[in-house]
Amino acid sequence: MKYKLAIFDLDGTILNTLEDLTDGTNFALSACGYPVRTIEEVRRFVGNGIRKLIERALPSGTPEAEIDRVHGIFAPYYKEHCAVRTRAYDGIPELLLALREQGMLTAVLSNKADFAVQPLVQQYFPQLFDLARGEIAGVPRKPAPDAVFQILAQLGVEKEHAVYIGDSNVDVETARNAGLACICVDWGFRDREQLLAAGAGQIVSSPEELLHALLS
Repeated sequence: MKYKLAIFDLDGTILNTLEDLTDGTNFALSACGYPVRTIEEVRRFVGNGIRKLIERALPSGTPEAEIDRVHGIFAPYYKEHCAVRTRAYDGIPELLLALREQGMLTAVLSNKADFAVQPLVQQYFPQLFDLARGEIAGVPRKPAPDAVFQILAQLGVEKEHAVYIGDSNVDVETARNAGLACICVDWGFRDREQLLAAGAGQIVSSPEELLHALLS
């Protein structure tokens, strides 16, 4: 087996969270008197954490204090409503089960706030991950490699035996910065052309294709 550990991004890779993210964003925007955003706009805004999502959803030049105010409304709402319309991508639970049956370690690393990552992983993928990490204060977000290194250390795996799987330019950069192999999926929040432009070397289009790439 080529890899001992597979580290997965969350949003757009194993979970389709776009509708709940859109609903939460628009709840906060409306509450503060701003126009709402379309789901396709939110698709473009995600990838660099919740605060950056809110910053991008607000009009250009919005003061930091106002971004903080809208984020302060979004965060508790999303915490309570992060699993209303979210769903696992078809075939992902079966993929994870197959990897674990082969003895591969699995982890999640997301720029989503850790308060949402933990319950989402537990709800949709019970006992299918050895470790899950979201954004934590004091640890730089992806594409910084710090959290990847912490996961490797905690699970006792050298980077040569790990692979990072994601759906965006942020994931490509994260793998590159950490010195990990990278596999991108094209069913998420960025299309194949965007992934190629970001420098993705290997792109798969189904969980079955991903399983073959991981085990071959």
